[in-house]
Amino acid sequence: MSNEAHNETIRLDGRSLTRGHVVAVARGARAELDAGQLEQVRRAADFLAEQVRQQEPIYGVSTGFGSNADRLLGAHRLRDELPGATRDPDAGSLHSELQRNLIITHAVCVGEPFAADVVRAMLVIRINTLMKGHSGIRVQTLQAMVDMLNAGIVPVVPKLGSVGASGDLAPLSHLAIVLLGGGEAFLDGERVPGGEALRRAGLSPVELSYKEGLALNNGTAQMLACGVLALDQLEQLLDTADLAAAMTVDAFAGRLGAFREAVHALRPHPGQVDVAANLRELLDGSTLADIPYHLVPRFRPWQPDSWQTAEQQALRFDIGWDWVPLGQRHGRERFYQRFRPFRGGKKHQPQDSYSLRCVPQVHGAVRDALAQAQRVHDIELNAVTDNPLVFPGHVSEDMPIEDRVVSAGHFHGMPLALAMSYIKAAIPVLASISERRLNKLVDPATSDGLPPFLIGNEDATESGCMIVQYTAAAIVNDLATRAHPASVYSVPTSANAEDHVSMGANEARHVLDMCADLGKVLGLEAYVAAQALDFRRDMINAARELARSGDAESLASKVHGAPPVGHEDRAAFLAEVEGLRRELAESAEFTPGNAVSAALDALREEIPFMRFDRAMDAEVQTAVRLVASGRLLSAARARAGDEPAQAMRGGGSGL
Repeated sequence: MSNEAHNETIRLDGRSLTRGHVVAVARGARAELDAGQLEQVRRAADFLAEQVRQQEPIYGVSTGFGSNADRLLGAHRLRDELPGATRDPDAGSLHSELQRNLIITHAVCVGEPFAADVVRAMLVIRINTLMKGHSGIRVQTLQAMVDMLNAGIVPVVPKLGSVGASGDLAPLSHLAIVLLGGGEAFLDGERVPGGEALRRAGLSPVELSYKEGLALNNGTAQMLACGVLALDQLEQLLDTADLAAAMTVDAFAGRLGAFREAVHALRPHPGQVDVAANLRELLDGSTLADIPYHLVPRFRPWQPDSWQTAEQQALRFDIGWDWVPLGQRHGRERFYQRFRPFRGGKKHQPQDSYSLRCVPQVHGAVRDALAQAQRVHDIELNAVTDNPLVFPGHVSEDMPIEDRVVSAGHFHGMPLALAMSYIKAAIPVLASISERRLNKLVDPATSDGLPPFLIGNEDATESGCMIVQYTAAAIVNDLATRAHPASVYSVPTSANAEDHVSMGANEARHVLDMCADLGKVLGLEAYVAAQALDFRRDMINAARELARSGDAESLASKVHGAPPVGHEDRAAFLAEVEGLRRELAESAEFTPGNAVSAALDALREEIPFMRFDRAMDAEVQTAVRLVASGRLLSAARARAGDEPAQAMRGGGSGL
């Protein structure tokens, strides 16, 4: 948790909680209750207490839960009359027992516990929705929740156990049971009994009153917390995906026409338009993109006689072109008037492959999925999601109790579940196109003249970046197999009283886990793209330096297919080589886009160029960390003159 987050306090009023607030509390910010809104909370709690005194039958207050909803609480415990029973003089009321039993019997999740940030997000979301004043919880119980959150007590909430209706019953019970002095919690990194955590923090257990157990565990806080944190990650990962794509476009000396503003005005999906604008900004200043085909040399393995000077011999590659003979230009004269007759690394075609050309369409569609999910989550953050709903002052006093305490279905997580299903399908799409770009970089059949697997391999002993693509492919497959929507498969619960559930908790938990793996794929692409960028830039600049320091004959030595001395086409060949030499010599140094260069520099601060095969395990982990930490993205944003907080906020360009 950051120190900055610790110094922030979020005021909760049930109306204005944002995703940013949730993330801040998840990272350590404190929370406080809005004093003005507490009056509405008191009114609902007092109203319920009055209805109990009048012996009104109210679901979850004076009746059992779920399939026990038709059973009314009696005036005393029947079990005290069982043969051999011993009456407990310290036992509370049946109403209090009902609420306590609801929590202690529902806290039955299994598996590894959620991380602290997820649990803190769950707590602040639950507190905020109870502040709406329609749940019947008392002010002192809400304050106890805030005190627990601010004390750094993190209830142990195992990951598996919610079906997403009636809300996240089981995981929220693990939150609430610590309030009662039960369960387990983390405090200062130590896992201790819940009562011990309260004692160490100077807090006391809570005894629940009317409907408070149901208010605490009947809602969508787990799926919402996982969803909010996942969307926060995905927001940054989408910007990183654009950056990784821009690095790859520059490494390919790609074509920018497909990203033009006028092009995307013809199909103005918001995400697509934003991504195209983002790519234009990331690639601004590039002299690699849109470079004429004939200026791009092809990689050739270094040989002892590849270069003439000692400085040139220090290069880790050789370069070359193929000359197009005069007899092979028939019908193509117009083309060779625009481009010189040399085939190097860049194919003579006006369009790049889909994984480059269609980045706005693919990344943009994922951005649109994110925007839809954000809309749904923003509504849910300030919604009442428990049951029944209490309307103490919203209807006339003479209305029957059924109209003032209404059983509804706001706990059902399907709005969140379907939004997360959309995201779940989108994540493998983003990972897949990233892996395809990575694959193009390492495959000599598709890399437009880069070295096979991005290594010199002079002695045929090196694998370079070959297996990095395997790892990316494995992650993409794993993401794809996890993309099946949980929301399409309902398993009825509570003796079929809850006969259709959302499975939204599983959906959101899956998405949160999948975001981390998406970041790994993007880190691998950035790692490989950096190696490719160095090769591409240095190969073209080596050609430029050769052109500037030598004559046409020096450059001609790098051209295959030249007519021999004495051939009738020799003079024409040398004249065309001289034209190539002059164009290269007059060019400025070739560089990636400004933001791409910044990202490359940030990566190179920790991972040097790989000249020969070496152990790469720590390097790929570093690349993944640079993506996860946001450092790579921050470097690009800083070079582009954009503030990090602006990225993708309010529909910005996303840089």
